[in-house]
Order: sequence, then structure tokens, then C-alpha cells
Amino acid sequence: MSLSRKLRYGMIGGGRGAFIGAVHRIAAGLDNQAELVAGAFSSDAKRSADSGADFFLDPSRVYGSYAEMAELESRKPAGERLDFIVIVTPNHQHFPPAKLFLEKGFNVVCDKPVTFNLKEALALRKIIAKTKKVFVLTHNYTGNAMVKQARHLVASGALGDIRKVVVEYPQGWLSTAVEKTDQKQAAWRTDPKRSGAAGAMGDIGTHAENLAGYITGLKIDSLCADLTAFVKGRALDDDGNILVRFKGGAKGILHASQISVGEENNLNIRVYGTKAGLEWKQEHPNQLIVKYPVKPVEIWSRAQGYNTPTANAATRTPPGHPEGYLEAFANLYREAFRAISAEVSGEPLPKNLDYPTIEDGIEGMAFIETAVKSSKLGAKWVKFPAH
Repeated sequence: MSLSRKLRYGMIGGGRGAFIGAVHRIAAGLDNQAELVAGAFSSDAKRSADSGADFFLDPSRVYGSYAEMAELESRKPAGERLDFIVIVTPNHQHFPPAKLFLEKGFNVVCDKPVTFNLKEALALRKIIAKTKKVFVLTHNYTGNAMVKQARHLVASGALGDIRKVVVEYPQGWLSTAVEKTDQKQAAWRTDPKRSGAAGAMGDIGTHAENLAGYITGLKIDSLCADLTAFVKGRALDDDGNILVRFKGGAKGILHASQISVGEENNLNIRVYGTKAGLEWKQEHPNQLIVKYPVKPVEIWSRAQGYNTPTANAATRTPPGHPEGYLEAFANLYREAFRAISAEVSGEPLPKNLDYPTIEDGIEGMAFIETAVKSSKLGAKWVKFPAH
């Protein structure tokens, strides 16, 4: 029995001045299946209250801390109770609220990377297994229709055996010490106490790692990383270059940088097999380029009949009406809602769910820690840890 109402959710973080909280609210609302009804939007109680007023929420459901929110919301009757919570705080504040709300009986959607370190991610996996609640990690780029088409081409054998993967994520916004100004986003991302062991490699390198794994299905066997903090006085890397050996023999190059002057958000991937290659660029998300040895280059477009049904199911508008970042994010939420609706209704989860899970989060944290270890050893090859 499916739900005959919208899902109710609360948000932790994402108040005034936050970027990613607004993105999550837009994405969660795009298909009109969920509504924000509660939140602890800041560790500052007044800022949280002001943010709740911005969203026209009942003041009694706007909290000064996530602990208070968990305690009071867990006492609500079934007809008012939250169906899930969304965590959009800096990295060091992912694990504690996720643990608490899961143990209080709530489903959880969490921004990436999943936790502050690998130890927390492994602990979180045990909690999810014990509570049997839905946990969704928002590696949003996997929600793009043509990313799903690329995945289909690889899985179908159209590229043959995969030999090489090149994935890049260059940005330029941290090419100067903007964290020393009032730039809130830069301040926490460059702070080891809030960001974790890595800077650029944790923030955007994990997106590159996740995208490569999603499209190709390949798992990392070992890597050799060279991470650098180019901006004087910066404690975490702002640039990184990694050689990757995948299980099965494929090789890869992963580059993530936030000091690449002039770049905006140029996540892109190229995959080369024995029969063909493909290329996808986040800044031009509606096209997928497919290349052959003895045929002209093909440009595949979103929302066309030649695409796999999975890719076309991830579109909302006809061809020629561009879709991108927000729609891809919303695709993850739409899949999450299928799972959460089933969980709330007491039904088995659908078997064909397509969203990042705690396993993707653990892969990301293992990637961060292995890259940092390799770089500290002078760019030595390091085996990817079993987890």
C-alpha cells in the first residue's frame, strides 16, 4: 500500500547563508512528493529560528540543536512524525546526527562525503543494518540521464573490455586564500577539524571517484596520489593527481583541483574500452559523446528514443529543454522517496533502487584515506583497504 500523502522531512543544517541546503530543498520539492516541516538549521539557535521563519515553518518545530530535534520529533504521533531527515552540515557533523536519528527510527538522507573518516563510515554501516532504515547519500551527478546512459553502454558491452578511465574535476574558486575572508563555504572546507583529512580530494575528488565507479562498475585495487596545498598557509590539499589501478586490470587517472584558475565546475569523464570510448561533461550534461575506431564520433542527446529506458526515466522535459544539476539531484530524491515510502508503509523496499548508499560512502572514505596516505608517503602506490 503506497502512501496517499507527501513525505514529511526535517533538515539539519542548511539555514541562512548555506548553499547546499537550498539545493536539497529544491531537489526534494521538484516532484512535489515531500515537504519540509521541521529543522535544526544551525548550531546557533537564533539563526536556526530565523531560517525556520524564512521557510514559513511552525516555530514549535524549529530547533536549536539536532539533539533537541531528535528527542522531540521522536515523540510525535504517527500522523505528524517525520518520515526522514536530511543532513547538510559540514563533514564533521554528519555521523553524530545520522547515528542519533537512525537509532530514533528515522530514515536519513545525507550529503557527501558520508562521514568525517572511514572509521565513522564503517560504524554507520552497522547502525543502518541494525535499524533497517533507508540511508541515501547524495552523490548527485549519478542522477544525470546521460550518466545513466553511459553506465548502460558499459554494462551492455558496447565499449568492450574497459582499459582506461580518465576522470577530472577542476574548479578555480579556491585559487586564492578566500577562506580568510567571510567566505563561509571556503572556511569549513579548508579546515581539517571540519572537513577531515582531505580538502579538494575529499570535497570534489570523491565525486570523481564515485562517478567513475558508477559508470564503469570498476573497483579500485590500488592508487598513487600526489596531493598539494598550493595556497600558502592552507592546511588541506587544494589540488591532487592520482594514478589508479582497478581490479581486473584497467588503469585510471583521477585529477581534482580547486586552484585551476578559470575553471568553474568542470567535472568530466572519459572511458576507453576495446571497442569504443565515451565522454561526458557535467557542464554540458545533456550530451554523451561516443567514439569508435573506424566510425564518426556520435553525440547522443538526452530524452531520445535510442537511449535506455532508465536514462529516459531520469528526464522530465522534452529534447532541447536543458536539464542539469538540480534535476539530477531531484532524481536521487525521487528514488529515495520510493524507498522511504515503502519503509514508512511497512512494505519491502523495491529491488531496482538507483541511488548511492552507505557502501558508496565507505568507498569514498577509503578513497580519501588511501589518497592521503599515499601522498604522505611521497606518492607511493598504496593498496585499497578491504572494508
